[in-house]
Amino acid sequence: MDTSAAYTKGATQALPKASISYDRFHVIALANEAMDAVRRDEMRTSAVAVREAVGADDRKGIKRLFWAMRKNPENWNRKQIDTMHWQQRSNLKSARAWRLKQGLRGVYAQAVASNDETTARLELRAWLSWARRCRLEPFKRLALTLAERFDGVVRGMLDGRSNAFVEAMNGLLQQTKTAARGFRTTENFIAIAYLRMSKLKHLPDNPLVPAVPRSLGGYVHQI
Repeated sequence: MDTSAAYTKGATQALPKASISYDRFHVIALANEAMDAVRRDEMRTSAVAVREAVGADDRKGIKRLFWAMRKNPENWNRKQIDTMHWQQRSNLKSARAWRLKQGLRGVYAQAVASNDETTARLELRAWLSWARRCRLEPFKRLALTLAERFDGVVRGMLDGRSNAFVEAMNGLLQQTKTAARGFRTTENFIAIAYLRMSKLKHLPDNPLVPAVPRSLGGYVHQI
């Protein structure tokens, strides 16, 4: 589930005996947010130093750095590899932030590979210790958040569950609601949710589809 305190409180009150599991999707999202916060602050206060360190004198170079920090290393292109190479050889705060984010991803990978709770706990505690001493406030706050939810985070490392699919469905439903400017009744919203999300088959043909195909802005009449 989401690491939000509101979700945790609601789940605890409704299901007091349930074991809460915080999934990887949300934990890594928090790490990305912390990394972005460090990068934005550094660009605001030391933009010249960032450009010199990564050899990026234009807006495209800075964008390349942003996307490289967000992407998995195996998906970097040649220019992103060069940019990240120079960033990691620098003393930039954003370089340390990226290493912390990747370190947390490594903790998850190690937990999956070992499938051992003791190993997962040791690896996570080591990462939390690193984050607390990193002198980067966003990551220090993240370490506090994960420490308060330690058991649930470890549980999420080992059970492999994720609500990323549910989050994607919710995004599609929100787009549908926005396009329709709301629905008059709850029943209508539930009906459109089934139509959009359940991949129903053997539905009637769309009555708004043209009876004959269009060509060059006009209709082609077939005999």
